Amino acid sequence: MTWKGFWEGIASLFEDFLFIPYDALMKLELDSWWLANIVSWIFLLIGAVAFIYWLGKLKDFNENTESTYTFDENP
Repeated sequence: MTWKGFWEGIASLFEDFLFIPYDALMKLELDSWWLANIVSWIFLLIGAVAFIYWLGKLKDFNENTESTYTFDENP
């Protein structure tokens, strides 16, 4: 086996097997743009939920009044 064969095998794996779902989405775009971009919408929704969760945690942190310092605050 040569290096060329190794890299061609990896290319074949991606082109012939792993990109099958994306090829189906590419063909679906001719019928429905919304369904063809469903993966993008899912990622956008996950990002929005994570952002809202993060902002909630920041709000909780800012409202926290207990001290987290390791030194004496009032000398």
